[in-house]
Amino acid sequence: MPRALVPVETRGVRGVAERSTVAGVRSASAGWAEPGPTPILVPVAEERGRVVVADDDVLLREGLASLLISSGFDVVGRAGDPAELLALVRSRRPDLAIVDIRMPPTRTSEGLEAARVIRRELPETAILVLSAHVEVEEATELLASGRRTGYLLKDRISDVEDFLATLDRILKGAAIVDPALVQELLATRRVDDPLQDLSPREREVLALMAEGRSNAGIAHQLWVTEGTVEKHVRSILMKLRIAETSDDHRRVLAVLTFLDSL
Repeated sequence: MPRALVPVETRGVRGVAERSTVAGVRSASAGWAEPGPTPILVPVAEERGRVVVADDDVLLREGLASLLISSGFDVVGRAGDPAELLALVRSRRPDLAIVDIRMPPTRTSEGLEAARVIRRELPETAILVLSAHVEVEEATELLASGRRTGYLLKDRISDVEDFLATLDRILKGAAIVDPALVQELLATRRVDDPLQDLSPREREVLALMAEGRSNAGIAHQLWVTEGTVEKHVRSILMKLRIAETSDDHRRVLAVLTFLDSL
Protein backbone atom coordinates (compact mmCIF):
# COMPACT_ATOMS: atom_id res chain seq x y z
CA MET A 1 0.00 0.00 0.00
CA PRO A 2 1.45 3.45 -0.84
CA ARG A 3 2.68 5.38 2.18
CA ALA A 4 3.47 9.03 2.72
CA LEU A 5 5.81 10.65 5.26
CA VAL A 6 4.77 13.65 7.33
CA PRO A 7 6.93 15.70 9.74
CA VAL A 8 6.05 15.54 13.44
CA GLU A 9 7.20 18.10 16.04
CA THR A 10 9.56 16.52 18.62
CA ARG A 11 9.29 19.24 21.24
CA GLY A 12 7.77 17.74 24.35
CA VAL A 13 7.60 14.19 22.94
CA ARG A 14 8.37 11.71 25.72
CA GLY A 15 11.56 9.76 25.07
CA VAL A 16 12.77 12.08 22.28
CA ALA A 17 15.19 14.75 23.36
CA GLU A 18 15.08 18.15 21.72
CA ARG A 19 17.93 18.80 19.25
CA SER A 20 18.60 15.07 19.07
CA THR A 21 19.73 13.28 15.94
CA VAL A 22 16.45 12.10 14.36
CA ALA A 23 15.66 11.24 10.73
CA GLY A 24 19.21 11.91 9.57
CA VAL A 25 19.63 15.42 11.09
CA ARG A 26 22.64 15.84 13.37
CA SER A 27 22.31 17.56 16.71
CA ALA A 28 23.48 21.10 17.30
CA SER A 29 26.38 19.81 19.42
CA ALA A 30 27.73 18.00 16.37
CA GLY A 31 28.06 21.32 14.61
CA TRP A 32 25.38 21.08 11.95
CA ALA A 33 21.87 22.36 12.42
CA GLU A 34 20.71 25.33 14.41
CA PRO A 35 19.04 24.47 17.76
CA GLY A 36 15.35 23.75 17.38
CA PRO A 37 12.77 21.01 17.00
CA THR A 38 13.60 18.14 14.66
CA PRO A 39 10.96 16.34 12.57
CA ILE A 40 10.25 12.65 12.97
CA LEU A 41 9.01 10.97 9.78
CA VAL A 42 5.84 9.01 10.54
CA PRO A 43 4.30 6.74 7.85
CA VAL A 44 0.69 7.54 6.98
CA ALA A 45 -1.34 5.23 4.70
CA GLU A 46 -2.87 6.82 1.60
CA GLU A 47 -6.54 6.07 0.94
CA ARG A 48 -7.55 4.15 -2.20
CA GLY A 49 -10.94 5.86 -2.43
CA ARG A 50 -14.07 6.89 -0.53
CA VAL A 51 -16.76 4.20 -0.63
CA VAL A 52 -20.42 3.71 0.31
CA VAL A 53 -21.53 0.09 0.78
CA ALA A 54 -25.20 -0.84 0.32
CA ASP A 55 -26.59 -4.31 1.10
CA ASP A 56 -29.55 -5.38 3.22
CA ASP A 57 -27.57 -8.40 4.47
CA VAL A 58 -25.91 -6.90 7.54
CA LEU A 59 -23.21 -9.57 7.79
CA LEU A 60 -22.19 -9.15 4.15
CA ARG A 61 -22.36 -5.35 4.43
CA GLU A 62 -20.25 -5.13 7.58
CA GLY A 63 -17.83 -7.80 6.39
CA LEU A 64 -17.26 -5.97 3.11
CA ALA A 65 -16.86 -2.65 4.90
CA SER A 66 -14.30 -4.18 7.26
CA LEU A 67 -12.34 -5.64 4.33
CA LEU A 68 -12.31 -2.30 2.52
CA ILE A 69 -11.18 -0.36 5.60
CA SER A 70 -8.34 -2.81 6.30
CA SER A 71 -7.28 -2.55 2.64
CA GLY A 72 -6.92 1.24 2.60
CA PHE A 73 -10.37 2.39 1.45
CA ASP A 74 -12.34 5.01 3.38
CA VAL A 75 -15.85 3.66 3.98
CA VAL A 76 -17.90 6.86 4.39
CA GLY A 77 -21.33 5.22 4.63
CA ARG A 78 -23.25 1.94 4.97
CA ALA A 79 -26.82 1.48 3.81
CA GLY A 80 -29.43 -1.25 4.16
CA ASP A 81 -31.98 0.08 1.67
CA PRO A 82 -32.09 2.23 -1.48
CA ALA A 83 -33.37 5.39 0.24
CA GLU A 84 -30.52 5.31 2.75
CA LEU A 85 -28.05 4.63 -0.06
CA LEU A 86 -29.18 7.62 -2.12
CA ALA A 87 -29.14 9.91 0.92
CA LEU A 88 -25.56 8.88 1.72
CA VAL A 89 -24.31 9.25 -1.84
CA ARG A 90 -25.91 12.68 -2.22
CA SER A 91 -24.54 13.98 1.07
CA ARG A 92 -21.08 12.38 1.17
CA ARG A 93 -20.22 12.20 -2.53
CA PRO A 94 -18.15 8.98 -2.44
CA ASP A 95 -15.79 7.94 -5.22
CA LEU A 96 -17.47 4.54 -5.43
CA ALA A 97 -20.85 3.05 -4.51
CA ILE A 98 -21.03 -0.74 -4.06
CA VAL A 99 -24.67 -1.76 -4.45
CA ASP A 100 -26.57 -5.03 -4.02
CA ILE A 101 -28.93 -5.36 -6.99
CA ARG A 102 -31.81 -6.79 -4.89
CA MET A 103 -32.77 -4.66 -1.89
CA PRO A 104 -35.90 -3.93 0.19
CA PRO A 105 -38.78 -3.64 0.04
CA THR A 106 -39.41 -6.21 -2.75
CA ARG A 107 -35.81 -7.42 -3.20
CA THR A 108 -36.13 -7.45 -6.98
CA SER A 109 -34.27 -4.58 -8.63
CA GLU A 110 -34.40 -1.70 -6.13
CA GLY A 111 -30.62 -1.60 -5.85
CA LEU A 112 -30.27 -1.41 -9.62
CA GLU A 113 -32.78 1.43 -9.80
CA ALA A 114 -30.83 3.30 -7.12
CA ALA A 115 -27.66 2.76 -9.17
CA ARG A 116 -29.40 4.29 -12.19
CA VAL A 117 -30.34 7.34 -10.10
CA ILE A 118 -26.75 7.70 -8.90
CA ARG A 119 -25.45 7.50 -12.46
CA ARG A 120 -27.97 10.10 -13.62
CA GLU A 121 -27.47 12.56 -10.75
CA LEU A 122 -23.78 12.02 -10.00
CA PRO A 123 -22.19 10.58 -13.14
CA GLU A 124 -18.69 10.98 -11.72
CA THR A 125 -19.46 8.39 -9.00
CA ALA A 126 -18.15 4.92 -9.85
CA ILE A 127 -20.67 2.10 -9.37
CA LEU A 128 -20.16 -1.60 -8.68
CA VAL A 129 -23.33 -3.71 -8.70
CA LEU A 130 -23.25 -7.05 -6.87
CA SER A 131 -25.76 -9.74 -7.77
CA ALA A 132 -26.55 -13.30 -6.73
CA HIS A 133 -27.79 -14.12 -10.25
CA VAL A 134 -26.88 -13.40 -13.88
CA GLU A 135 -29.35 -10.73 -15.01
CA VAL A 136 -28.39 -9.87 -18.57
CA GLU A 137 -30.75 -7.02 -19.46
CA GLU A 138 -30.25 -5.13 -16.19
CA ALA A 139 -26.48 -5.47 -16.31
CA THR A 140 -26.22 -4.43 -19.95
CA GLU A 141 -28.30 -1.31 -19.36
CA LEU A 142 -26.17 -0.19 -16.44
CA LEU A 143 -22.85 -0.95 -18.13
CA ALA A 144 -23.93 0.88 -21.25
CA SER A 145 -24.27 4.04 -19.15
CA GLY A 146 -20.53 4.63 -19.37
CA ARG A 147 -17.17 4.27 -17.64
CA ARG A 148 -16.42 3.56 -13.96
CA THR A 149 -18.99 0.76 -13.79
CA GLY A 150 -18.86 -2.89 -12.78
CA TYR A 151 -21.11 -5.93 -12.44
CA LEU A 152 -19.97 -8.92 -10.36
CA LEU A 153 -21.66 -12.07 -9.07
CA LYS A 154 -21.35 -12.43 -5.31
CA ASP A 155 -20.61 -16.16 -5.32
CA ARG A 156 -17.73 -15.70 -7.75
CA ILE A 157 -15.80 -13.27 -5.53
CA SER A 158 -13.31 -15.73 -4.09
CA ASP A 159 -9.99 -13.92 -4.53
CA VAL A 160 -9.77 -10.90 -2.22
CA GLU A 161 -6.77 -9.31 -3.93
CA ASP A 162 -8.39 -9.68 -7.35
CA PHE A 163 -11.61 -8.12 -6.01
CA LEU A 164 -9.71 -5.15 -4.56
CA ALA A 165 -7.78 -4.73 -7.81
CA THR A 166 -11.13 -4.72 -9.64
CA LEU A 167 -12.30 -1.84 -7.44
CA ASP A 168 -9.12 0.07 -8.27
CA ARG A 169 -9.68 -0.46 -12.00
CA ILE A 170 -13.30 0.70 -11.80
CA LEU A 171 -12.22 3.82 -9.92
CA LYS A 172 -9.69 4.52 -12.67
CA GLY A 173 -12.38 4.39 -15.35
CA ALA A 174 -12.83 0.77 -16.37
CA ALA A 175 -16.12 -0.94 -17.20
CA ILE A 176 -15.91 -4.47 -15.78
CA VAL A 177 -18.22 -7.43 -16.36
CA ASP A 178 -18.32 -10.73 -14.48
CA PRO A 179 -17.01 -13.59 -16.66
CA ALA A 180 -20.25 -15.55 -16.12
CA LEU A 181 -22.24 -12.65 -17.56
CA VAL A 182 -19.88 -12.44 -20.53
CA GLN A 183 -20.54 -16.10 -21.31
CA GLU A 184 -24.28 -15.58 -20.98
CA LEU A 185 -24.11 -12.63 -23.35
CA LEU A 186 -22.05 -14.59 -25.86
CA ALA A 187 -24.67 -17.33 -25.84
CA THR A 188 -27.43 -14.85 -26.74
CA ARG A 189 -25.65 -12.88 -29.50
CA ARG A 190 -27.96 -11.28 -32.02
CA VAL A 191 -27.85 -12.16 -35.72
CA ASP A 192 -26.93 -8.59 -36.71
CA ASP A 193 -23.45 -8.70 -35.25
CA PRO A 194 -21.28 -5.55 -35.32
CA LEU A 195 -18.36 -7.76 -34.29
CA GLN A 196 -18.56 -9.88 -37.44
CA ASP A 197 -15.26 -8.51 -38.77
CA LEU A 198 -13.36 -9.67 -35.70
CA SER A 199 -11.43 -12.92 -35.79
CA PRO A 200 -12.22 -15.63 -33.21
CA ARG A 201 -9.07 -14.68 -31.27
CA GLU A 202 -9.99 -10.98 -31.34
CA ARG A 203 -13.46 -11.81 -29.99
CA GLU A 204 -11.79 -13.80 -27.24
CA VAL A 205 -9.53 -10.85 -26.39
CA LEU A 206 -12.50 -8.46 -26.40
CA ALA A 207 -14.46 -10.75 -24.08
CA LEU A 208 -11.53 -10.73 -21.64
CA MET A 209 -11.34 -6.94 -21.95
CA ALA A 210 -15.02 -6.89 -20.91
CA GLU A 211 -14.03 -8.77 -17.77
CA GLY A 212 -11.74 -5.85 -16.91
CA ARG A 213 -8.47 -7.65 -17.59
CA SER A 214 -5.37 -5.68 -18.50
CA ASN A 215 -3.23 -6.60 -21.51
CA ALA A 216 -0.90 -8.46 -19.16
CA GLY A 217 -3.85 -10.32 -17.62
CA ILE A 218 -5.17 -11.29 -21.06
CA ALA A 219 -1.73 -12.49 -22.13
CA HIS A 220 -1.52 -14.68 -19.02
CA GLN A 221 -4.98 -16.11 -19.66
CA LEU A 222 -4.33 -16.90 -23.33
CA TRP A 223 -0.69 -18.00 -22.93
CA VAL A 224 0.60 -15.40 -25.41
CA THR A 225 2.93 -12.43 -25.10
CA GLU A 226 1.70 -9.02 -24.01
CA GLY A 227 2.90 -7.64 -27.35
CA THR A 228 0.60 -10.07 -29.17
CA VAL A 229 -2.34 -8.90 -27.07
CA GLU A 230 -1.51 -5.26 -27.85
CA LYS A 231 -1.65 -6.06 -31.58
CA HIS A 232 -5.05 -7.74 -31.14
CA VAL A 233 -6.37 -4.75 -29.17
CA ARG A 234 -5.20 -2.29 -31.83
CA SER A 235 -6.87 -4.42 -34.51
CA ILE A 236 -10.11 -4.61 -32.51
CA LEU A 237 -10.24 -0.84 -32.04
CA MET A 238 -9.55 -0.27 -35.73
CA LYS A 239 -12.20 -2.77 -36.92
CA LEU A 240 -14.79 -1.31 -34.53
CA ARG A 241 -13.94 2.16 -35.89
CA ILE A 242 -13.38 3.61 -32.44
CA ALA A 243 -11.95 7.11 -32.74
CA GLU A 244 -8.59 8.03 -31.25
CA THR A 245 -8.92 9.07 -27.59
CA SER A 246 -7.18 7.97 -24.41
CA ASP A 247 -6.37 4.24 -24.37
CA ASP A 248 -8.57 3.60 -21.32
CA HIS A 249 -11.55 5.37 -22.88
CA ARG A 250 -11.16 3.48 -26.17
CA ARG A 251 -11.13 0.16 -24.29
CA VAL A 252 -14.35 1.12 -22.53
CA LEU A 253 -15.97 2.03 -25.84
CA ALA A 254 -14.90 -1.33 -27.27
CA VAL A 255 -16.43 -3.15 -24.30
CA LEU A 256 -19.68 -1.18 -24.68
CA THR A 257 -19.80 -2.06 -28.38
CA PHE A 258 -19.30 -5.69 -27.39
CA LEU A 259 -22.14 -5.53 -24.86
CA ASP A 260 -24.46 -3.73 -27.26
CA SER A 261 -23.93 -6.48 -29.83
CA LEU A 262 -25.20 -9.23 -27.56
